[in-house]
Amino acid sequence: MFGPRFCGACSRSSGGGGNSAAGLCASPYNWTGFYIGGNLGAGWSGISNTNFSDTLGSSFTGPTNTQFVGGAQGGVNYQFWGGVVIGAEAMFDWFTVSHNNPVTATDPTNTVAANIGPIDARWLTTVTGKLGYAWDRVLLYGKGGGAWIATTSPSISIAGGGPASFSGVNNTTTSTWTVGFGLEWAFSGNWSARAEYDYIALPNQSLTVAPGTPTFGGDVISFNNRNLSIFTAAVNYKFGGW
Repeated sequence: MFGPRFCGACSRSSGGGGNSAAGLCASPYNWTGFYIGGNLGAGWSGISNTNFSDTLGSSFTGPTNTQFVGGAQGGVNYQFWGGVVIGAEAMFDWFTVSHNNPVTATDPTNTVAANIGPIDARWLTTVTGKLGYAWDRVLLYGKGGGAWIATTSPSISIAGGGPASFSGVNNTTTSTWTVGFGLEWAFSGNWSARAEYDYIALPNQSLTVAPGTPTFGGDVISFNNRNLSIFTAAVNYKFGGW
């Protein structure tokens, strides 16, 4: 199934009427089999002031925060009907904790500002199904399934100093859903390289400021329409079919 086969289009007749070795043609690449690999990339949350609100009526600025990611993946593919490929994959990635680009809340009087440390992702696990189509050694696919993610607990500081902290933060570890797509190329033997984009939907989050914090004490900050985007480059090794 995976070795050379006789291909009439490639056959040639010698002067004596026999078929030469040119009659053996390599089969098209088959994506069926188990695989493992590693990946590196970047993750970011596209946020703005519209993602935040609070009970105090503050105004917010929310810059995009980018993190490096790296991890491993493993899965299985099955190819049928010529080029249709179905599969399943589990992926785990660690994120660097950057603590860059804090969110700023300014009170309604526009005189006191609070800096909220970014809510960085710490790790992400996804389990997805895959559906794609292969043109020999090139595979275009989509994927979707479940995701489990943990984020850092943010900090808060008030311009001008003074004690400041959160008394409650929810949804720091959560389960959710993910979708994505990618392009993979089997470049040598059973080795392949791919580029992939994944979107992870995140639940809304609320941050309760501890009493005693200047101006913002008791305030409840809502972080809505949260999401995480990841772009990774990966290398896989396939162990063969069945």
